[in-house]
Order: sequence, then structure tokens, then C-alpha cells
Amino acid sequence: MPEKEKKRYYFDWAASAPAEETASCIHYGNPSSQHSEGRKAKACLEQARQKCACVLQVKPETLFFTSGGTESNSIAFFLNLMRKGNGRIVSSSAEHASVREAMETLEKTGKPVGSVAVDSDGRVTADNLEKAFDKYGDVRFISVMAVNNETGSISDIASLADVIRKQKAPVHFHSDLVQAAGKIPLDISGWEIDSASISAHKIGGPRGIGLLYLRNPSLDVFFRGGGQENGIRGGTENVQGACAIADCLDKLGNLQTVKTNFDLALNRWKKLISSLTATNRCTLIPQQRAHDKELFSPYILQAAFNNIPGEVMARALDDLGFAVSTGSACSSNSPERPVLAAMGIPEKLRIEGIRISQGYSTTDEEIDLFLNAVAEVLKFL
Repeated sequence: MPEKEKKRYYFDWAASAPAEETASCIHYGNPSSQHSEGRKAKACLEQARQKCACVLQVKPETLFFTSGGTESNSIAFFLNLMRKGNGRIVSSSAEHASVREAMETLEKTGKPVGSVAVDSDGRVTADNLEKAFDKYGDVRFISVMAVNNETGSISDIASLADVIRKQKAPVHFHSDLVQAAGKIPLDISGWEIDSASISAHKIGGPRGIGLLYLRNPSLDVFFRGGGQENGIRGGTENVQGACAIADCLDKLGNLQTVKTNFDLALNRWKKLISSLTATNRCTLIPQQRAHDKELFSPYILQAAFNNIPGEVMARALDDLGFAVSTGSACSSNSPERPVLAAMGIPEKLRIEGIRISQGYSTTDEEIDLFLNAVAEVLKFL
């Protein structure tokens, strides 16, 4: 008889969340076609847009369906190639790989770039942002993620927006909301950000579908196609994906559900953190991490285990049935940890760090089982 498969426990929600059940879309027509099938698909697409807009409390015409967070970030960044003048493009030093690499590409085209330092917790402060404006003097585009994808640190987007709006020249403010949507309360309109990115598969939707928010939807874009999505993102629309992300946002993104799930996740994380630190072999990253819900997302935790490389710890836990990661899945092929380096984390801790991330359906029992697995690994490593 075949060996019984070991039960798996998933603690890598920040990479991709288990799929939620969503209503299936039966409209197979091309939304750009004029026949009945195409019109039905178009209507379904626009209903999905309306549903997303309702949850996010923005106008439907400011939302555009993309293939995910990376493409949404890229479209926003490469708007700069269509801008007149030579204003500087700036991002925080702890952004997602899609932002870091977009910055590198823009620099190669001759665009002046710069960075905003993060504090030891990994967040951008209003003070650091003001220092960046003083340093460069010609900033016209800035990107700061709301929730860091490796440490869970939450930047105060509202206070950063206040600093940006006080500048004499207009500055486009972009925010990567991929780890924030469905996890912390959002106020896209109130923050007065100019663009934002959201990805479905972080909130239980399918891979390959995301959202780009543009406060000014008439911006001239660099990437061209067949004129779909009002010319912002060309290519035949993924109607099924649009319906799925709309269903996920509707189910998990409304304010009351976000707050309820946040509190439940926070309680589970308090138990995890207190138990891990009690082992005396675990160092939280950042070390001063507290349970203050205004500073850290309770869905992501970065931790290092003394004298155990992160890759070794992750493999050992995987052998016991527990999925964790050593950082962002998009950077998993690289041993570098640029986000942790930007925070000033010593190299030894960076090498030893693993990312533990939970989700909506994580249970207290799973936390206990995970802690038991960690204890077992620490016995022989």
C-alpha cells in the first residue's frame, strides 16, 4: 500500500493564499466583441469593477484589471517615461522586487532615481520622507508600500501623503497595497494616493489577476495594446479573474470583516511571538517588534533562529509538514535580503531569517502544532 501522505500546514500566506470559493463566470465571449456573447462578458467585467470599487470606496473608472501586483506596479512606474521634464523617481529602500527592478530599468533609460530610507522597523516615516525631499529637490514620483511583504511593518500612508501634498511641485504618490488589501483598513481616497496595486492571489483569488488604481485615469501610459481597460492595460481581459478578485474583495475586503479578521490574527500572533521568544533561540526581525497593531501586520512575521540558516530551517519545517519561506517568493532564487539590509539588520540575522505568514483560516491549533514543530527542529539543529 502507498505511504499515507503527511498532513500539511500552510504558513506562507504572504506568498500566495489558499483559494477561496468564488462564483464561476460562464461568459466566454471576448468583452471587446460586439456580438451577444461579447456584450455579456463586458457586462460581467463591468459588474466586477463596480463591486471592487464599492469595497475600496473609489470610482469604478479609476480601477483597471491587470495580471497582478507586479504589472500594476510596472504600469504606474513606467508612466514616468511619458512625462515631460526630468523629475526624479523615488521609492523606499524596502520595496518589493517588482519596484526595485522597475527603478533599475528606469535608471538605465536615463531617469534620475533616488531612495527613501526606512527605519529599523522597516517602515517609512514622515521624517525620513521629508529628508528625501530635502536631499533631492526634484522628486516627481514616489512609491511606498503600505505593508512590507517580508516584515509586516505598516507605514502610515496618511502621514506620508500629508508630507507629499505640502511640496511646491506636484508629486505622484504610488503605494503597493498587495499585502494591505484585505488585511488592514484601507482609505485610498482619503489618503489621496495617485496610484496603487492589488493582487488577487494574496486574498484567496486566482493567480494572474490584479488591480491598478489610478486617481487620474486619463494619464498617458507607456505600454500599449488593443485599447482595452480604457487604454491603460491592453490585452483581452480576464473576465473570470476579474469576477474572482471582485468576489474575494467583497467577502474579505469590507471594513468590518478586515477588522474582525485582524483581531483574530493578532491574538494568534501574540501566542506565536511569546512562545518563540521564550525559546531563547529565536530573534524577531526587527528585534523590537511589539504587538502594537498600528505598527505591524499580524499576518507576517520575520524571525531568525540562532546558528540555523533560514534555508535549513525552512527545509526542516517542510519535512515536518509546515510551509514557510525565507522571504519574498519573487526573490526566492536570490540569497540576498535587500529589505532586511535596508533596515540595518546584521548579515548573520539576515541569513538566518525566515518569514512565517498566516491567513484568515489559520487556527489556534495550527499555531500550537507549528510551535511543536519548531521545538522538534531546535532539538537536532
